[in-house]
Amino acid sequence: MSNVKTLGKMFPCCIRRRFLLLVQKMPQYHQNRFKCSAETSDDSSDQTSLLMRLFADRYYISPGVFHSKTCTYGPLGTELKKNIHEQWWTSVVRSRAQVLGINTSLYGGTCEEPVRIVNCGAIQEILNQNSFTKEEATQKIQKLLQDSVPVRTSLLQGALQQYIQALELVNRKLPFGLAEIGWCHRPDEQLRHAPFCSSEVTESLLVWFCSARTSSQWMDFWARQRLQWWRKFALGPSDFSMCDVVDEELKEGAAHGIKVLYKFPWGPETLETLWSLGDAHLLKTHQGTGTILQCRDGRKSVVPHVISISGNMDRGMLAYLFNSLQLLKKTDRNMKLYQRTVLKLHPTLTPVKVALDMGRGSNLELRQVCEGLLQEFLDAGISTWPGYLGTMPSSLEILHTKYDEMGVLFTVMVSESTLKNGLLLIRNRDTTIRETMHISEIKHFLLKYISASDNL
Repeated sequence: MSNVKTLGKMFPCCIRRRFLLLVQKMPQYHQNRFKCSAETSDDSSDQTSLLMRLFADRYYISPGVFHSKTCTYGPLGTELKKNIHEQWWTSVVRSRAQVLGINTSLYGGTCEEPVRIVNCGAIQEILNQNSFTKEEATQKIQKLLQDSVPVRTSLLQGALQQYIQALELVNRKLPFGLAEIGWCHRPDEQLRHAPFCSSEVTESLLVWFCSARTSSQWMDFWARQRLQWWRKFALGPSDFSMCDVVDEELKEGAAHGIKVLYKFPWGPETLETLWSLGDAHLLKTHQGTGTILQCRDGRKSVVPHVISISGNMDRGMLAYLFNSLQLLKKTDRNMKLYQRTVLKLHPTLTPVKVALDMGRGSNLELRQVCEGLLQEFLDAGISTWPGYLGTMPSSLEILHTKYDEMGVLFTVMVSESTLKNGLLLIRNRDTTIRETMHISEIKHFLLKYISASDNL
C-alpha cells in the first residue's frame, strides 16, 4: 500500500483522491480498516448485534451483512423496502399534481464525480510494469481515469438537467417538483461506524422549484411534511426528530439546511436532508441558456430557487425495523414469565399480512383448503406466508413466536373444525387475541383491515 501512496502523490489532487479510492479496493491492497458497530465496544453493541441477527434470522437482511459494505436484503427486507418506496412515491408524487416522476442514468455523471468505473486489472498491469518510469505510469493511469465512466453520487444533478424539459409540462408555472428514487454510490458512507453502513445507497430525491420570495416558506412546509411522513408509520414517533444543519456542515451553495433524524441505539442518524440551494446550481447546470430557465411567478418571470430533499432509504428501512421491534414481558398458562419479541411494523409496511397454517386433521384435505385460501388471498393482493408447507411440525406457541418476529399481522389456522363447519382460528399480532371466523368472511375481514390501516 505504501508504494501505491507514493505513486498517488505524483498525481494532481483531484486525480490522487480517485486513485487512492480505487486501489484500496484492489485485492492485494485491501485493508478492512472500518468495522460495523456490531464489533465495537459501545454499550449498545451487544443489543445492536442481537437485533441485527434477529433481522437476518427472520429474512429481512442477508446473513453476514454485519461484515459487509453492501446493502443486501432477504425476501422480507426486499418487500419492506418496496413498500416504503411505494409510500414515499405516493406521498410525494401521486398525491401532488405539480410533482413529476423522473428516471435518470446511473452512469455518465459530471466530471467532478469522485467515483468512476475503472478496470482494476489495467491498473495492476501498469503498476506491475517495471519498464515504466514514474512519469509514464502517471500518464497512463491518468489517461485510464479520464476515459473511465463516472458513477453518480447524488440524484440532484440528473434532476436539474431535466428541468427545461419539465417546464413545458407545467406550463412554466411555479412551483413544481421533480422526484426520483435511485441507486447512488457514496464512498464516504464506508467510513461510518454504524451497522449496515454501505457505499451503495438507495436515495430518494424531491427537487422543488419555487420563487425566491417563497423559498423559506416552502422550506418550512417540506420540513414539517417530511417529519410527519416518517412519524406516520412509526410505532414510536418521538424517536424521529428534526434539526437545523450547523453552518460548518452546510453544503456548498446552500443557504440553509434541515435534517430529519432517527435515534438509533448507537446514536442519531440522518434519514433525510433538506437544502435551500438558491438558483446557483440551476444556473451552473444550464450555463448560457439565459431566459429559457425563467418561469412565471404570478405576473413576473424569474429563475426559480431550488429546494433539494434527499433521503437515505436504506437507513430509513433500518430505522423502521428498530423502531417497530418490541420486547414485551408476558406470562404463559402456567404463570411463568417470558419475553415476547414482536416486530410491530405498520400494517401498510409489513411485508406479510397473513400466515396460513393448519392444525390437526386430515393432512390432505387441510392442505387443499389452505391452497384454496392462499390463491384467494393472493388474487385479492393480500401477501401471504404459506406456513402449511413447512415440513417440521411446530406447536402454536413456536409458530406465533416466529410470526411475531417476522412482523406477520394475522395467523390463520385451518383445522378439523374448518372441514366440519367452515370455522377458522385467526390471531392478531398486536393484540394476541384469537377468535373464530367463518371461512367465507376471512378475505373481506382482511381487506377491510388493511384498507383501514392506510389511514392510520
